[in-house]
Amino acid sequence: MASNWDSLDPQLRESVQANVELYERVRPALKLVTRDVLLTLRDMLKNSESVPLFVTGRTKTVESFREKISRTEVPLEGGPRVLKFPDPFRTLNDMVGLRVITKLPAENAAVANLIKRQRQLFDCRGDLEKDIGSIESGTYGYSSRHLILRTIQNESVKAYQQVFNPDIPPNGSYFFECQIRTVFAHAWSEIEHDIRFKAEDPRAWTPHFDRQFTATAAMLETVESAFADLHERYEEVRGYWDLDGEGSMPLTPNRVRDVWRTLLPHVDRKVDDDWGWAAELLAAHGLNKTVELAGLLSANRITEVRKALDHRYSPGPDRLLDDLLLWQYGTEHIDLTAEAPDVVPHPRRDSLQRRLKQIERYRLTNS
Repeated sequence: MASNWDSLDPQLRESVQANVELYERVRPALKLVTRDVLLTLRDMLKNSESVPLFVTGRTKTVESFREKISRTEVPLEGGPRVLKFPDPFRTLNDMVGLRVITKLPAENAAVANLIKRQRQLFDCRGDLEKDIGSIESGTYGYSSRHLILRTIQNESVKAYQQVFNPDIPPNGSYFFECQIRTVFAHAWSEIEHDIRFKAEDPRAWTPHFDRQFTATAAMLETVESAFADLHERYEEVRGYWDLDGEGSMPLTPNRVRDVWRTLLPHVDRKVDDDWGWAAELLAAHGLNKTVELAGLLSANRITEVRKALDHRYSPGPDRLLDDLLLWQYGTEHIDLTAEAPDVVPHPRRDSLQRRLKQIERYRLTNS
């Protein structure tokens, strides 16, 4: 398959070649513009809450520029094909291109909003979610946020404009593209671009590639969602240890339920059960803050308790919480939460004492 340039109508080549020669001449100055906006963006993002994995930039190569401006299309009124970009220096926004690579989808929006707020540096003239079309059509594909930004009174741009046309006063205004996407979308798009658009032999193609790209895009979206959920859970759990925030929240029955389901989602009650008794057990020991419950529900402690008591059945929240408090407080837990010693019968006291002996034996043999 011939390239756009190779298949270009000879009558259109002169115009394209003239623009290519101009681009070759000004590209060194344009590379300095790329460097300037890249360093500006890196400096802007390095102290932000959503620090990206990395920020890169490139100035379009001469070969890529020639190939792009050699594209043609049929005019709306019909007739012979015409150049799609007859005036590329006015219409192309990707001669300077920046990429901001993030970890999670939510960071894309945070980075985009931060950049758009820097109005003294950049004027945002376009903001496009590239995956909106595929979402609304029920398909999968390229996912990225594209900003079209205009520099404001930029000195590197002024120097470039002087090289481009010294007869026109420079204004420091230049349009460029900034793509924001996750590392997963970045990997997918790089591989897809290499095979679809930069293949050494364009004839090496099969429709099965389209199916595989669609399938991998769907898998990556699932992976991104899973990591986003994981990060959200991490932030929630981290908040439990914040004494000035979530960690100080009182342990109401509903709060106990929510913390438990976040930390131990595999050990849950039935939907309609009441968590009041759990809150009462904790309150008996003066445990009335979220941070104290988070500390009690230590994974290592739970593992030790399970080994010590060798449960015949996996315990639910009631029993596991009771055992954790027994492990932590021993006879104090029995005295605070069981029947009085002189009350007959006293099944809870008997059960707790039996379990405490198991715990003590385990500690003796595993000390």
